[in-house]
Amino acid sequence: MWITVGILVLVFLVIFFLEYRQRQPDQLILCESSGKIIIRTARFYPKHFSIALPKTTYSTQMNIEASAKGNLDIKLKLAVTVAAALDHIPELIRVGGWNNNAVAKAEKELETIIHSIIKEYTERYEIEELSSAKIYEYLIQKINISRNTLGLDIISLTVQSFEALDSKIAEAMRQQESARILEQTEILNQQARINAAKAKLKADEEIALLENNLELKKYDLKKTILEKESSLAQKRTEDELSRKRMQLELDNEELNMLKNSPELLMLTPQAARLAEASQSLKNAKTIVTLSPNDISKGSELISMFQQFLQTAVNNSKKTEEKNQ
Repeated sequence: MWITVGILVLVFLVIFFLEYRQRQPDQLILCESSGKIIIRTARFYPKHFSIALPKTTYSTQMNIEASAKGNLDIKLKLAVTVAAALDHIPELIRVGGWNNNAVAKAEKELETIIHSIIKEYTERYEIEELSSAKIYEYLIQKINISRNTLGLDIISLTVQSFEALDSKIAEAMRQQESARILEQTEILNQQARINAAKAKLKADEEIALLENNLELKKYDLKKTILEKESSLAQKRTEDELSRKRMQLELDNEELNMLKNSPELLMLTPQAARLAEASQSLKNAKTIVTLSPNDISKGSELISMFQQFLQTAVNNSKKTEEKNQ
């Protein structure tokens, strides 16, 4: 009995190690159940009842020859990276078959589709109207069918080169492209010069405007200063006139006082000088000098002074005659 058990265990272990495999993290384990393809998620899987598809990306380069309008042959080089679309596994198996290379086989079908799309597009345009960018844009619009029909996700698609097969046409296209680039470069250079001139003109206008504003501010400041100086000068003139009026009023009061009281003339500086001169020189004529300020008192004061002196001399003569 123990021998039978041992044999059964041994057979089980042999079958397990020969049939079952451990699922790797980069593998997609597929199996069929009730006519449907399902994905196994268990750690181990039976080798003969499942297939292991790689979940890694698959890259390839394609050299495609097509024709532009006028039967001018062109050549394109493309780089494509694809991977299995997890939500379209039945389509992938239908195109690539039940084997581990289903992604590679489906990618070959994708190459055929891309070739037909490019050929259909290039035949509608002149060769000078075609470019890598235009072909890439058209491919991106049309290539989405690969997901639903081929079970592939396109990770990247790049048009690496585009050229004519005829070397003369290819050289002419290169020269045309070179001329276009040079023309654009010259246009950009001239535009840069125009922009620089516009910037300089704008800067000059701003500088002139600032200088004008500065001059206006200086003018306003000078105007303010002149107004203040004019106001101060007017104030000084008014003060001077006020002082002169006060002086005139004072002189008038003195004249009126002397007119009313001629004897006060003896108290004036001129009379004092005259008295001093008469005391020092008895028979000499005394010359009294009046300063401009004294003369400014007016001819009336001089007349009154002369009249006073004449009256004093007459009184002196009359007294001498009476004494004699």
